[in-house]
Amino acid sequence: MVKAQVRLQKNLMNKFLSISIVSDKDSWINDYISKFIDRIAKNKHFVSWEHNIKKVQHGDICFLLGCGQLMSKKVMNRNKINLVVHESLVPSGKGWSPLTWQILEGKNRIPITLLEVADKVDSGKIYLQDEMVFKGYELVDELRTIQANYTFKLCEIFIDQFPYILDQGKVQKGESSFYKKREQRDSEIYAENTLSESFNLLRTVDNKRYPAFFTMKGKKYKLQIERYKK
Repeated sequence: MVKAQVRLQKNLMNKFLSISIVSDKDSWINDYISKFIDRIAKNKHFVSWEHNIKKVQHGDICFLLGCGQLMSKKVMNRNKINLVVHESLVPSGKGWSPLTWQILEGKNRIPITLLEVADKVDSGKIYLQDEMVFKGYELVDELRTIQANYTFKLCEIFIDQFPYILDQGKVQKGESSFYKKREQRDSEIYAENTLSESFNLLRTVDNKRYPAFFTMKGKKYKLQIERYKK
């Protein structure tokens, strides 16, 4: 696994940047973005946060975090570069919910990539990559916290290296693969499966928004999971 491709260092130009962040209004990552903004704002960068991609400000860098909205060319041109964080080793694993799908595949070492927004989904230049390592017992809130920490780490490295990092972008090579968008039906637990076989699915469900469920004797039942706290 390729670790962060450039060394973290202070911006040699000591330039105050104009940074935009766009996230969907209902994204889970919204719970973490405020602290990220506080950290980068301490370095005197100007930061704006929108839920509507059409309202992106003109500036230097735009991060799409937890954002499923399409970015038009007109909006792309408002910033020097637009970036997205994706939890796979692109071009493998493009598409939707890559972390969840890989947890369901039984993986506990999952790559995370900072790449440029392009016309085609997850096809832009790669700037930074790292690897998230899980223990195998984390539930969705813990998975999200770890994912958010790695996401903001890559974003902050890029900010600190800007604009020199713009020369470090690498064109994707290899065959592309895509994950489909997850739906409520993907949270179904099958009664014939053992608890061990169903555990990774239980780890990734959201008890409120898309809880696990099973069907028995023609009736549907909801399951919720939480770990006992010591």
